[in-house]
Amino acid sequence: MIEKYNYSGPRYTSYPTALEFDDTFTEQNLLTAIENSKSDKLSLYIHIPFCAKLCYYCGCNKVITRHQHKADQYIEYLSQEIIKRAPLFKHYSVTQMHWGGGTPTFLNPEQILKLTSLIKANFNFAEEGEYSIEVDPREIELSMLDTLKEAGFNRISIGVQDFNKEVQIAVNREQDEQFIFDLMAKAKAMGFVSTNIDLIYGLPHQTPDTFAVTMQRVLDLSPDRLSVFNYAHLPARFAAQRKIKDEHLPSPKQKLEMLHQTIETLTGAGYQYIGMDHFAKPDDELAKLQREGRLHRNFQGYTTQEECDLLGLGVSSISQIGDCYAQNQKDIRPYYEAIDKEGHALWKGCSLNRDDEIRRVVIKQLICHFELDMAKIDEKLGINFETYFAEDLKLMQTFIDDKLVEIVNRQITISPTGRLLIRNICMCFDLYYRQKARQQQFSRVI
Repeated sequence: MIEKYNYSGPRYTSYPTALEFDDTFTEQNLLTAIENSKSDKLSLYIHIPFCAKLCYYCGCNKVITRHQHKADQYIEYLSQEIIKRAPLFKHYSVTQMHWGGGTPTFLNPEQILKLTSLIKANFNFAEEGEYSIEVDPREIELSMLDTLKEAGFNRISIGVQDFNKEVQIAVNREQDEQFIFDLMAKAKAMGFVSTNIDLIYGLPHQTPDTFAVTMQRVLDLSPDRLSVFNYAHLPARFAAQRKIKDEHLPSPKQKLEMLHQTIETLTGAGYQYIGMDHFAKPDDELAKLQREGRLHRNFQGYTTQEECDLLGLGVSSISQIGDCYAQNQKDIRPYYEAIDKEGHALWKGCSLNRDDEIRRVVIKQLICHFELDMAKIDEKLGINFETYFAEDLKLMQTFIDDKLVEIVNRQITISPTGRLLIRNICMCFDLYYRQKARQQQFSRVI
C-alpha cells in the first residue's frame, strides 16, 4: 500500500510551499506583514552556508571552502542585515534561535562569539528560550562545546547520517565514531538541554541489516530527539549527487524496510514518533506538546513555538511573518550585492490570501497531530468544513477506502500506517498542487 502511494510531494514546512514564492513580493509587502502581525514572539533562523567538505548526498544551500576569511566577509554582510532588520522587531521577544547551514560550526570560536554578541545586542532575547545549532562532528574539537555554551546555545544537533564506514566513504563523509560519543557525553555533562541526532536512510550501500546496526549505536548515544530523513536522489537538480551511482542505492523495498524497522526500534525503545522523520523522548518538549495538541510546524520542521513569527537571516533563509513568507537571495554573490544596494537581501515571497490561511491551518493540524475536529475548525475559521472542502474530501476517499484515514462524527483520524503517508493526505488539501503538475520538483514520500 505504501508503494502505491509512494509518489513525490511537498514536506509542508509551509503552505503555500516555496514553489509559490515569486519576485513580485516587495519589501513593502514584508513591512506591512510585520506591522499587521499579531505575534510578539520571534524565532530567529541564521543560515551559515560554509562547509569544509562536500557531502555527495546534500541538497542544502552551501559554499564549499577551507578559507576562513570567506566566513569573515559573510559575517560582515550578515551583520549589516541584522542591524537593518532588528529595529523592525523591537517589540518582539526572541524565544527561539537556530543556526543551520551549511555547517554553522565551520565558524571558529571567535567568529561564533562575535556573531552571537551582535545578535543579542540588536534583538530582545527572552530569559528562557530554545537556542540550537547544527554541529558537524568531523571538523571541530570538543572545546567547541565550551564556545557554544558561552554563546548561549542550549541545544545541539549532530549530523551523523550513518555509522557504517562503507556508506560514509560513498557519500564523502567519514567521521570518528568515538568522537561522536565523546561529544554527546560532554554535551550532556555540560547541561545542554537537548541533543538531536540526524540520520539518513536510502544512502548508497545501506541495507536493512547495516542500518539496524547504526540504529543500535544511536540508542547507545541516547539522544533526546532524532531526525531520520529519507534520502532524495535528485542528481539532475543537485550536481554532487551524480557522484552517487544508482546501482549502489538500496531498492524501494529495502528503504521501506529500513523505515519500518527504524520506527519499531525507536518506539520500542520508548521514543515517541512525532511524525514525518522525527522522534523524541516522551519527556521532550516536542513530545509533550504533541500529546497536548499544541505542536507546530514551520521552515525549521516541527517546533515548540506557538504562533511565533520566524525571521530568517543570511543567504537563502526564509521568514514567516504574519500572513506572508519572504526569502533572501539564494546565492552568496547576489546576497552581498543586495546588502550593498538595499541593506537587506529580500529576493521573493508571497502574501497569503484567506483561502491560503484556511488551508494552512488544516494542513498544519493534520501534519502535527494526525487528527482534526471539523467542528473546531468551523468555529476557528468561520466555515462549514464539509462544504468548504467538498472537493478535497472526495480526494481523501481513496485513503478512506484503504483504511489509512477514518472520518467518524466529523473527526478525521489518520491510522498508524497513514501517518507514514501524511504528506500525501495533506496534498488533498493543497490547491496549488492540484492546479499544477509539479510532482517532479519534490522528493518521494518514502
